[in-house]
Amino acid sequence: MKLISLFSGGKDSCYALFEAINSNHAIVSLLTGDSQETESYLYQLPDINLTRYAAEAMNIPLVVAETKDSPKKSLSSLQTALEGIKEETGAEGLLSAVVANEEQKKDLSGVCNALKLKYETPLWKRSQEELLRTMLDHRFKIMVIGVNAKGFDENWLGRILDENALTELATLHRNFNIDISGESGQLETLVLDCPLFTKKISVRESTKQWDGVCGELKVEKVDLVKKSSE
Repeated sequence: MKLISLFSGGKDSCYALFEAINSNHAIVSLLTGDSQETESYLYQLPDINLTRYAAEAMNIPLVVAETKDSPKKSLSSLQTALEGIKEETGAEGLLSAVVANEEQKKDLSGVCNALKLKYETPLWKRSQEELLRTMLDHRFKIMVIGVNAKGFDENWLGRILDENALTELATLHRNFNIDISGESGQLETLVLDCPLFTKKISVRESTKQWDGVCGELKVEKVDLVKKSSE
């Protein structure tokens, strides 16, 4: 099936793509949002401009749609963008990396129904911890670029997720109810490499912004680097 994929460059949207492609779906376009707001209903915003590098690394076209300051306006903007992509590509469905957000799943399903698109949610209701472990097993290189919850500190910014980080996240989930998937904005990530990438993203310059409670890693310069043969 020809799919349009909502895309942030983070771990869940990249892994949803990985599963869809391995299930023989064709990704005709990635769709991401551009906003001057500090929050978005549909997309993670830290370093959202870097999605173009991931799109290039996967050789998949990227469409950037303006996202608004409210769920209703964001959904309207999304529907307009999807309609245009559908007309241009013949897309048959929308791929979303939603894991547990009931309201967002319902809203996106409504948009798909209006456009006569099928709605694919391969990560829905799966264990967040097991999903992350599976990503690591498939050699996803995932960098933390934003944290916003009690229990995190500045050292998480720029950290590459590994088994030790997964153990710590599981502890934070038990102690502080941290959302490991990051859907609530508590944890934002950037995938630097995965099996879908023909090149890997190398962060050359970045700056941490930390206010004592939450923070972001502002990535200022990246390169796409040829992957060594293994």
